[in-house]
Amino acid sequence: MKIIIAGAGDVGFHLAKLLSSANQEITLIDLNEDVLEYATNHLDVFTLRGDVSSIKVLDQADTSSAKLFLALTTNETTNLVACILAKKIGAKQTIARVTNSEYLSTVQRENFSELGIDHLISPVELAANEVERLVKHCEVTDHFAFEGGKVTLNGVTLDNTSRLIGRTIGDIADQNHEFQFKPVAVLRNNEETIIPDRDTRLQSYDHVYFMSPADQMNPLLQFLGKELKKIKNIMILGGTALGLRSALLLEKKHNVTIVEKDKSKCKKLIEKLEHTLVIKGDPSNIELLKEEGLDRMHAVIALTANSEINIIACLTAEKLGVFKTIALVDNTDYTHISQHIGVDTLINKKLIAANNIFRFVRKGRVEAITSLHGVDAEAIEYLVHKNNQLTKKAIKDLPLPDNSMVAVVIRDNETIIPDPDFHLAINDKVIIMAMEEAVGVVDRLFK
Repeated sequence: MKIIIAGAGDVGFHLAKLLSSANQEITLIDLNEDVLEYATNHLDVFTLRGDVSSIKVLDQADTSSAKLFLALTTNETTNLVACILAKKIGAKQTIARVTNSEYLSTVQRENFSELGIDHLISPVELAANEVERLVKHCEVTDHFAFEGGKVTLNGVTLDNTSRLIGRTIGDIADQNHEFQFKPVAVLRNNEETIIPDRDTRLQSYDHVYFMSPADQMNPLLQFLGKELKKIKNIMILGGTALGLRSALLLEKKHNVTIVEKDKSKCKKLIEKLEHTLVIKGDPSNIELLKEEGLDRMHAVIALTANSEINIIACLTAEKLGVFKTIALVDNTDYTHISQHIGVDTLINKKLIAANNIFRFVRKGRVEAITSLHGVDAEAIEYLVHKNNQLTKKAIKDLPLPDNSMVAVVIRDNETIIPDPDFHLAINDKVIIMAMEEAVGVVDRLFK
């Protein structure tokens, strides 16, 4: 598939990395020669220097033959214009990155669709939704849902007190549990991703991803020694666009306090928010935060423009006994160390946006796809659509790559954690966990 990405910043670069590893033909356009040179040295993509809203540049990129045109620059107007022009030239589908949340309404989306913009995506909106999801499932560091919430994928760090340390996956699986679950990925030492087998022995501070039926998530968390807790009091640091959007989502069910040092931003927050307490103050002033009740909070969400301030504030909150901490970071490298520095979860809105677009691009061939922060593996949901070797052999005999596994099967309304002798059937939905290098092989198997 020929894909053109306009904008080689963090969102565009990360998406190009994901897509190029999936054997797509990628053209990356940007005005900045340095970012294009970096992309050329690190990715298997074509690059073109120029203004993406220029018809001449779009013609040079052969936009007329593009299956997908993505406008992901930091300039909203440029993105909208580029998508409109690309569609007129002949691009099959267009996606524009926007910042104005009003554009995301159903009516506005329809208006833009008539102009030639098929989809709109907002990194702020996506990140705010992730913040809300993490607060709702506060016992885990990562939470993803499949099949309308029937199946959940949750990330948990094993501290020194975990009953699983030193035990093998096979030993854990052989216990007589009254609930279903399956460890599907392990992130070790911040950098090594493992698709576990029965002989994999868990270690202290492994970050383990478990898949289970949604209705069995709480028994699983109790088994893992995770305290089930309801979040009520929340402090948001930073009246940024993300801070505002997160507060709008959370104030309906929680007691929200937001701290912002800029007076004009505080006025805007007061105008937009109905049930949130707005405090004018410096989010980096720890003493101020303590005076405003930092130690009484159940969750602290640091969303200022400064990654270091966000991390330090969350570390302080952790020391004061705050149950859940979430820090926004701008440096993508930070996302690989979130489980080991003391902050529950680090989020990067650009990576969230890129991963979301990637799922959209791939969804033509699969039911759903989820990329995990800092993990070199994906959870992919496929539909078994015809009789072939998938249905004629047991799972243990399927030619799946070593660095992949069948995690869950959804048959009709039943969620199944399959054993090696299980046989797939037509219309089964199958969730596969696979390392990046194995995805192509798995894709071909399920075609």
